[in-house]
Amino acid sequence: MAAEATAVAGSGAVGGCLAKDGLQQSKCPDTTPKRRRASSLSRDAERRAYQWCREYLGGAWRRVQPEELRVYPVSGGLSNLLFRCSLPDHLPSVGEEPREVLLRLYGAILQGVDSLVLESVMFAILAERSLGPQLYGVFPEGRLEQYIPSRPLKTQELREPVLSAAIATKMAQFHGMEMPFTKEPHWLFGTMERYLKQIQDLPPTGLPEMNLLEMYSLKDEMGNLRKLLESTPSPVVFCHNDIQEGNILLLSEPENADSLMLVDFEYSSYNYRYALASHFFWGLWSILQASMSTIEFGYLDYAQSRFQFYFQQKGQLTSVHSSS
Repeated sequence: MAAEATAVAGSGAVGGCLAKDGLQQSKCPDTTPKRRRASSLSRDAERRAYQWCREYLGGAWRRVQPEELRVYPVSGGLSNLLFRCSLPDHLPSVGEEPREVLLRLYGAILQGVDSLVLESVMFAILAERSLGPQLYGVFPEGRLEQYIPSRPLKTQELREPVLSAAIATKMAQFHGMEMPFTKEPHWLFGTMERYLKQIQDLPPTGLPEMNLLEMYSLKDEMGNLRKLLESTPSPVVFCHNDIQEGNILLLSEPENADSLMLVDFEYSSYNYRYALASHFFWGLWSILQASMSTIEFGYLDYAQSRFQFYFQQKGQLTSVHSSS
């Protein structure tokens, strides 16, 4: 009943709908997230992108002129802004430096600085184990990653037996890893409690959607969810916690028979392997994003849909449990 159970899920990183666990596209409030200022870099941001690439990548990147650096927006991303940075064709490589990278600029940071440090460590470990992109640079505003020719899976592709089996294999590998992080499943409720407090501290907006806390008695319901999870036996394993098709890449040039790669590990932690809490988690996340994000998306509508699915699934689970 936590955030990992659905290995075949719904969108996020590039186009599609914000369906963090496999909601049908027809249930999404908006199928193409738009940005207010995310489609291009400001002049100051272009200057900083040039400095980051020059300092962290070295080689030919130290020879490129600012006006020669190619920076293209990468569509998608409901938390971060993504840009593809490339060297000009006429500039030869010096060594083994990459000729293009992905620049990730953090958006509304919900996780805290400590979590960003842990994510960078996690990212580097997964890259070394060939389970994620290479990490080229980390700085307070974001990081430089390996640019991988690929595309995210589409919602309908998750139903294909071959791809579904490949995703299951990838998740089993992920769940079987030993990582240098706490093995206690504190992350889920620790994060949700922080989200809940941040939402409670938001100034009144007058919008009826912001009354979701009272409408669904979310503080009390979180306590009910905690009791339900603690009473249900579940293995605690290393979980991605945000598996949906936008975070599963289909590689254009796979080096072997493995054509899939997982990305976006910012929510990864040791966790239970259940799905119910996923609705609750992303509902809280969406309320908070609505107050912080510069990305235009129907976060509040989405939050309400997630809580509706939560209570619907909870009713189904409790009725099955009581009848057994």
